[in-house]
Amino acid sequence: MYTNSRNAAHVYANLGLETGVVAASPHRLIVMLYEGAELAVRMAIKYINEGDIPKKSAAISKASTIILEGLHAALDPKQGGDIALQLDSLYAYMNQRLMLAHIKNEVAPLEEVLGLLRELHGAWEQIGTPARPASHSSQHSIAA
Repeated sequence: MYTNSRNAAHVYANLGLETGVVAASPHRLIVMLYEGAELAVRMAIKYINEGDIPKKSAAISKASTIILEGLHAALDPKQGGDIALQLDSLYAYMNQRLMLAHIKNEVAPLEEVLGLLRELHGAWEQIGTPARPASHSSQHSIAA
């Protein structure tokens, strides 16, 4: 929708989060980035709770990389307009919260970022859901 799919594919491939990136649509790439960021934040929360500082650091770093070099880099301000600008600000805010969690070793900022990622992820999945025909009797569907 409002993405630079080449940047998203490059970052996702480099992060090694999942196979099949080359065949994925630009929309699917963004969904995959959200999934990877959510997983990294969940792992950071787990590692803070377990007291594993090196793994916590790695997980927060991974989440930050996905947000900044994947999701943020995929924004296209020319096509996305105000939405792209708002996402740009939100991604910067999420990164600040990740850094706070890292420095202070706190779970609360991570939980906040996880909630934001889940909301955005859900919105992207809804955007990609094809419209359902109004009548179940119709044999044809309209492609989104």
